[in-house]
Amino acid sequence: MQFENVTAIAEANIYFDGKVVSHTIVTAEGAKKTLGVILGGKFHFDTVAAERMDIPSGSCVVTLDGESESKTYEAGSYFEVGANSGFTIEVADTCQYVCSYL
Repeated sequence: MQFENVTAIAEANIYFDGKVVSHTIVTAEGAKKTLGVILGGKFHFDTVAAERMDIPSGSCVVTLDGESESKTYEAGSYFEVGANSGFTIEVADTCQYVCSYL
């Protein structure tokens, strides 16, 4: 994935003792996205806005809040999370993501 004509925020978003790190970009149209990497582990995230999580490389296992079944997402796939919800993501090695706020 590549994004043209964006503003990049230099300060990183760092979570879970550095196991999840992202940077924020803002597109020319004003859309906010975060580009990040998740190292091995299992983490829970809460959402305020609805999100689309694209997985450009690696893989992860995701359980959306309120669901009992987990789904595996490989490079080239994505999942969506509703507003005011959350998800648990488990990564065996490394997974990169692009989070778009819907």
